[in-house]
Amino acid sequence: MSEIYTTDVAIIGAGPIGLFSVFQCGMLKMSCHVIDALPATGGQCSALYPEKPLFDIPAAPNINAVDLIARLEKQIEPFKPAIHLNQQVTELEKIGEYWHLSTSRGLKIRARAIIIAAGAGAFGPNKPPLDNIDRFEGQSVHYMVQRREDFRDQRIVIAGGGDSAVDWALSLAGVAAEVYVIHRRDRFRAIPESVAQMKALADAGKIELVIPYQLASLEGEDDQLQAVIVKTLGGEERRIEADHLLSFFGLASKLGPINDWGLDILNGVINVEPTTCATNVEGIFAVGDIANYPHKLKLILSGFSEAAQAAHAAYRIVNPGQALNFEHSTTSGVPALEPA
Repeated sequence: MSEIYTTDVAIIGAGPIGLFSVFQCGMLKMSCHVIDALPATGGQCSALYPEKPLFDIPAAPNINAVDLIARLEKQIEPFKPAIHLNQQVTELEKIGEYWHLSTSRGLKIRARAIIIAAGAGAFGPNKPPLDNIDRFEGQSVHYMVQRREDFRDQRIVIAGGGDSAVDWALSLAGVAAEVYVIHRRDRFRAIPESVAQMKALADAGKIELVIPYQLASLEGEDDQLQAVIVKTLGGEERRIEADHLLSFFGLASKLGPINDWGLDILNGVINVEPTTCATNVEGIFAVGDIANYPHKLKLILSGFSEAAQAAHAAYRIVNPGQALNFEHSTTSGVPALEPA
């Protein structure tokens, strides 16, 4: 029988709002387990625009998304949360005073309260339909990138025509040994200024635009990629020797099993009570982009506020009958918690 982990709060989603929810719960001495479908923390910040600047974070006039996530992770370190990545909550059942959660990887958690911080749902990459691509995933085929230094002096093939593909072509041009950008047509969907910069790099011989081609197959041994085979619509084939393939065809967003939990969902978001972020199901809260209420502003700073509201409301469920005396962090300091 699988071990069942017990915690005060289960947080679904490890994006910026999910991570800050850990902090808010920790400040109230509540332990947390965090579950996310992506292979790394950070949600859309890590998956879509890790090196793009954010300008609306309080006290940070200009901060890259990846740096914001790193600071949030540093902030929650004292609370030692358990973070479970690359898996989705597939089953949820209320038994007695606990919610019992099961994940797609067989993990079992029971928690007194749940905070859903799943952004617009459970994200997963749109994978190209290539045979045996899964054997290279994580080692030499990647759907999201966090650190460009991981690709220094490597041969990189980038597939896609959107902002992620173009941004990483620009970022890796001065780091990787070779950069090839594969796209089925000359028109890109990225910001025009970025596309112009990329084409200038191509004219200077610093990257190569392989157009109009599409991914056809992969060559390699074990989990290490050796070459990417591309083809034109007319069947013309080319073999590109490569150490890594960065595949950027977007993320598929869906609520998945959340749809089956009896929540008040409309147009892909969960309706909540705005002062507590409580859903219509007692003990379940929703924060961030997935939460909806009148005049909602879909901003990260709004999500941070919602995380605090949800944590304080969850405290009364985790600690029934126990009064919560509100204190500012300057008075209370950061409490020490045992690992979740």
